[in-house]
Amino acid sequence: MDTKIEDLTGKVCLVTGATSGIGEETALALARMGAKVIITARNDQKARIAVEKIIRKSGNSQVEGLVADFSVQDQIRSLAGEFIRRFDRLDTLVNNAGAFFMRRKLSADGIEMTFAVNHLAAFLLTNLLLESLMASRPSRIINVASGSHKDAVIEFSNLGGENGYSSMRAYGQSKLANVMFTYELARRLGGSGVTANAVHPGFVATNMGANNGPLVKIFLPLTRLFAVSPEEGAQTIVYLASSPDVERISGEYFYKMRSVSSSPTSHDVEQAQRLWEISAKMTDLN
Repeated sequence: MDTKIEDLTGKVCLVTGATSGIGEETALALARMGAKVIITARNDQKARIAVEKIIRKSGNSQVEGLVADFSVQDQIRSLAGEFIRRFDRLDTLVNNAGAFFMRRKLSADGIEMTFAVNHLAAFLLTNLLLESLMASRPSRIINVASGSHKDAVIEFSNLGGENGYSSMRAYGQSKLANVMFTYELARRLGGSGVTANAVHPGFVATNMGANNGPLVKIFLPLTRLFAVSPEEGAQTIVYLASSPDVERISGEYFYKMRSVSSSPTSHDVEQAQRLWEISAKMTDLN
């Protein structure tokens, strides 16, 4: 990874969805910089394997795992509570966990899975950990979005695909929600010392989508021919998590370590505020 090696000794970084792909590469890079890195996984076995791998590769023993299924809000609340009990600070939160669902499916909370995992999980976890981030200022929130947000809209009358589900529309909507959430969060945190930025990692060769059955698994290797490596995809995330150059930058959308333009829709303040209010209701944060 070409990202400059900063010294993050004494910093605590939480990276969600870090058992593979860009999440794992992000966690590994931050561990190599000396940070205490906490990763999340869906189960104990995945957490243990990933933690051991990152420790072995980084030479940093300060890597730990927390377990939660990010489609289940009670598990996210339990994870946040455990984090607060075990760690006295949070310098960087990387909301990376995400998924893609070919067919409409509901979470344990009765919410369409794409929206639940890709947007609401990050919204809920961030809000639950805001006090830890505020206590550790200057601190950073990084939301992993996607270029697929650019052709998307928030279908407020069809958030869960009840009136016709399209996997690509649902995914694009969730990634647009990531960007709009980032901008609204940055507005609400303005001047607080906590920054919030969104990242487009590029088209990355990961296992996302492998949960959709054997046919998708067959085609995944073909898509990787056109994708960048997880290490390359993680570069901008690591840059935002570590570089002093962006310590005070907030409310931006980054690609290839530069602030770039996101879609016009993503800058609609009225829609962002509406999305926030709906998200707060759906996560019982009101």
